[in-house]
Amino acid sequence: MGAQEPFVAPDRRSPTLRPDDGRLQRGRRARARIREAARALFREQGFDATTLRAIAARAGMGASSLYRHIQSKEELLVDELQELQERAWHRYRVRAAREARPAEERLQSFLDAEHELLARDPDLTTVALRATTHPEARVARQVLALQDRTVGLLAEILLQGRSRGELAPGVDVLAAARTIAHTTNGARIAWANGLLDAEGCRRAIGTGVAVLFRGIAGSR
Repeated sequence: MGAQEPFVAPDRRSPTLRPDDGRLQRGRRARARIREAARALFREQGFDATTLRAIAARAGMGASSLYRHIQSKEELLVDELQELQERAWHRYRVRAAREARPAEERLQSFLDAEHELLARDPDLTTVALRATTHPEARVARQVLALQDRTVGLLAEILLQGRSRGELAPGVDVLAAARTIAHTTNGARIAWANGLLDAEGCRRAIGTGVAVLFRGIAGSR
């Protein structure tokens, strides 16, 4: 027999990935510029008066380039609303981590944080509320999905309260969370139509939460 070839272990390393050519990062930077431009124009002249061409010009790009990153200004509206929701939830988390408070106070803390952010861009709130009453609007489904997520966040707070005996044992926390969300939207509709100012809206939401808790509070 001839000499055996030396054993060579197979190379099990992951295949070399194709290096990033920078398109992903450039795309992210372009979308960030578009969002910044849209945010400024929404504040300066309102959502309805803002066009995609104006957004593209403010972002320093042509309309055809902009369409490679977004399809509509409604898409940007949803991005803004989602970011506000995330920031409000983060603010609530930071506050909740510092101090243990009853569920009613923690709900008020989240809703206050959300309202504080929305009050800076009331036009976004108006457009979002309008969309929920027009199911055919392109943005309606996404806005309703964000509202459903808010219901989930509120239910999480209520569940924690029920586990500590702050709510009556048989309380349907999901139904209670939806009631709070509907109360909140009702106050915001009045705000959007000029029947309440921003502070009046915040107080109306707080009153609605307080009334709800009178019915669902535990015996502690």
